[in-house]
Amino acid sequence: MLYLILYGEFFRIGLCCVGGGYAAMPFIQEVVVYQHHWLTLRQFVDIFTISQMTPGPIGINAATFVGTKIAGLGGALAATLGFVSPSLLLGILLARLLQKYGAFDPIRGILNGLRPAVIAL
Repeated sequence: MLYLILYGEFFRIGLCCVGGGYAAMPFIQEVVVYQHHWLTLRQFVDIFTISQMTPGPIGINAATFVGTKIAGLGGALAATLGFVSPSLLLGILLARLLQKYGAFDPIRGILNGLRPAVIAL
């Protein structure tokens, strides 16, 4: 049951914070420290610090470390999968839409217009 709760909470966080690990930190803090009282604020700050020091995306690192602290290896898997699932599903959906409608001239024009902005970023 705890694994499902972890997955659900981190899925919700990942859904609200697609593409931004630092933006997810206040949401993670709210859920694990204040709503469920799984961690103390001190423990969360320690996890946040470790997440910054380790290689990889900070949001995924934080989800993994929080899940490990709360429920061991299964918790780490549940929290990490919950956090990345919305981005994965959105990527698959966009790829399918592009595959289906990418040949239309208006869509091709929009994508060609976005290309310089993406390169600039």
